[in-house]
Amino acid sequence: MAIGVRIAVLADVHGNAPALRAVLAEVSEARADAIVVAGDVVGGPQPREALELLAARPEPVRWIAGNAEHEALAVLAGRAVGDDPPGRAARWSAAALDAGWEAAIASWPIRDTLDGVLFCHGSPRRVDEVLTRATPDDVLRDALAGVGESLVVGGHTHQQFRRGTYVNAGSVGRPYEGRPGAFWLLLEDGVPELRETAYDLEAAAAELRATGAPDVEELLSESLLDPVDAAEVTAVFEFTAGRAPVP
Repeated sequence: MAIGVRIAVLADVHGNAPALRAVLAEVSEARADAIVVAGDVVGGPQPREALELLAARPEPVRWIAGNAEHEALAVLAGRAVGDDPPGRAARWSAAALDAGWEAAIASWPIRDTLDGVLFCHGSPRRVDEVLTRATPDDVLRDALAGVGESLVVGGHTHQQFRRGTYVNAGSVGRPYEGRPGAFWLLLEDGVPELRETAYDLEAAAAELRATGAPDVEELLSESLLDPVDAAEVTAVFEFTAGRAPVP
């Protein structure tokens, strides 16, 4: 039987290099033909390390911008991003980027197509569109309106799921699955397989803490060492999108 085209989709790394290294080892084992980076490589403790790990891969890498990349570019352009956790992460990421990476990230599209599949971060139309397991059907249809591809793969909300023609690849570096791990997607001839990779969380925590990055303890407590309930996170996302009451 012929082996199909294999595409590894890695979203929402958020500067978690230990998680990314573990996933990339499994990408090698899977013999992926290409990697699609579906946004938000930066916006976490080790943005430069994560970028360079991906840039060093032997497979072709297709890069898609997420909101974290746009926020880091805003800092570099002198625009205010606020003092909330995303703003602090954006400033940390911007400080790690040289002119070469700034130019490269500025060139990344918000959507791309490979092997008949459309890849994005939030949605095909916006990097920050919130699509979750609980998003109403009509909202999801509207977000995907006009898409000619038979499958759309995104990220942004850090939870794996499939609904019709939309698949969320999950988060490599900051998942909200209610359990620890690194979450990603493998496509073979356009057929999605949700993947989960275990790694040494205590060693990762020590490495991430050593960076001195802002909000690293929040990352560790909410996502890696004592993950928050997945359903609660979904409810919060739907609330922030204006589609649900206060959770």
